[in-house]
Amino acid sequence: MKIKFPPLFLVLLAFSTACMASDLEKDGPVSEFSNYIAIPLGGNVYQTKGSQKEEIKEDGLVTWQNPESEFSVFFKSSLATEAVLELYLLPQAAPSRIVVELNGKSQELSLKSGDSGLIRIGKVSLSAGYNEVKFRGMQKSGSDFAKIKALRVGFEGELELDFVKDNIDGRFYWGRRGPSVHLSYTAPTNANFKWFYNEMTIPEGEDPIGSYFMANGFAEGYFGIQVNSPTERRILFSVWSPFATDNPNAIPEDQKIKLLKKGEGVYTGEFGNEGSGGQSYLKYSWKSGTTYRFLNSVEPDGKGNTIYTAYFFAPEVGEWMLIASFLRPKTDTWYKRPHSFLENFIPESGRIARRVIYDNQWMADAQGNWVELTEAKFTGDDIARRGYRKDFAGGSDAGKFYLKNGGFFNQSTDLQSMHQRPANGKKPEVDFVKLK
Repeated sequence: MKIKFPPLFLVLLAFSTACMASDLEKDGPVSEFSNYIAIPLGGNVYQTKGSQKEEIKEDGLVTWQNPESEFSVFFKSSLATEAVLELYLLPQAAPSRIVVELNGKSQELSLKSGDSGLIRIGKVSLSAGYNEVKFRGMQKSGSDFAKIKALRVGFEGELELDFVKDNIDGRFYWGRRGPSVHLSYTAPTNANFKWFYNEMTIPEGEDPIGSYFMANGFAEGYFGIQVNSPTERRILFSVWSPFATDNPNAIPEDQKIKLLKKGEGVYTGEFGNEGSGGQSYLKYSWKSGTTYRFLNSVEPDGKGNTIYTAYFFAPEVGEWMLIASFLRPKTDTWYKRPHSFLENFIPESGRIARRVIYDNQWMADAQGNWVELTEAKFTGDDIARRGYRKDFAGGSDAGKFYLKNGGFFNQSTDLQSMHQRPANGKKPEVDFVKLK
């Protein structure tokens, strides 16, 4: 998914973000340390407790009204070292007391009316790997405990910190969502493939709200399952239009995705903001710990168009369910770029880990001749590639492929690395004649 902004907005946003970082880095020290790194809260803070949702914006934590609200800032340190923490406050309207905690050790701060800029918290011991700074409110006489723009870390010597450093191209938003990761399966190039088959299992307890576990990707779209709310889950299948736009209303009629058929209870329509095209989904209460099967086809119709069809097999149903079939105009292709990915589409859930297991990948030509896929390349999005977030992993484990992201864990997998699983020879059992 990708958000597009007007060019002038991007220029102003980049300038203001760069200025903020520069000002915080050079602002006068309030401790004995000579080196400083500023961590903007706009892309690095999460509300971890409290039923009232506080506001986290580009300027940081801009409301903190509820005594039950708690917050955490995460950053990764290249080594264990002594440091000093400072807060960069937006103007304090009234006195308050707050507690700042790092890795289990806390310090209480008394804030006065008119306080702003850098406020010393105290000396701390950073851990090598991810560190968590927590904020809790103790007492306030105004509407907010505090409004905080940034956290600043002072140190001596060499130290690298990984965090979301800037808001260029909306990176505060993408960074709080967490790094998206992908597996691109190696397929033979000497055949025209129509079908791709994959099996997917989400381990119990690793399916937080906002997760999209994408099983069957192709060059023009994707097919997988989502966690949309505490009570709603979906099977989602989408195909991009050949007309490049984020506004579905701008697509010319001769380049719109056409619905050919859909399964019972399946919603179909258009989508935007991440490219545009045809979308379908079935509300279905899939369960973690259960293995689901995905099958989809890509086939040219011989008239300059291509037909995309998706089927979902749930063991509790016991048969292949049609999700939808779309026609993509001005396209003449077979199945290209079989892949899977894992993403979180709700920024508030970016601090929670999620994991998915993929197994038994196969492709088949139009005659049903199957080929097993046992190799995949692991890649990540812009946030992962820049090292702004390093809580991502993927590859092969226990004879199966997997992806993991979120939760600020320390062990990451090298991007662009190749991974293999052992071949098992278990061809998919699909009766193509009976598919609806």
